[in-house]
Amino acid sequence: MRQLKTYLVEDSPVIRDSLIATLEELAPVRVVGTAEDEATAVKWLTQADNQCDLVIVDIFLKSGSGLGVLSSVKALTQRHTMVVLSNYATKDIRRKCLELGADRVFDKSDEIDALILYCDRLALGETGSSPLGLA
Repeated sequence: MRQLKTYLVEDSPVIRDSLIATLEELAPVRVVGTAEDEATAVKWLTQADNQCDLVIVDIFLKSGSGLGVLSSVKALTQRHTMVVLSNYATKDIRRKCLELGADRVFDKSDEIDALILYCDRLALGETGSSPLGLA
């Protein structure tokens, strides 16, 4: 199983550090960079030298939003697998994120296990086509 080079966009240092530790321990993930705001994330993701397999982005950031990150990245020629991880994963937010190019949307409060499983399957090349990406 290959290791996923992952870029994490999360404004809370506590959540960011905890998420990095969890993903790097339980999933085939190596975090290669982080951002806490939209502008930093978009700048990093648009630089050709910065390579990653997976981008995990929160909706509410220190400045800007995860929706802005999704919109900006959608226009790039370089394709990233984009996952939203948010405490606000309502039906409407999920729909909007998918419209903006997110591959999957996970709720921080109760779908971390599903995110880990998704990472496992992504690393194996099995992204699936079900709404949760588990098929």
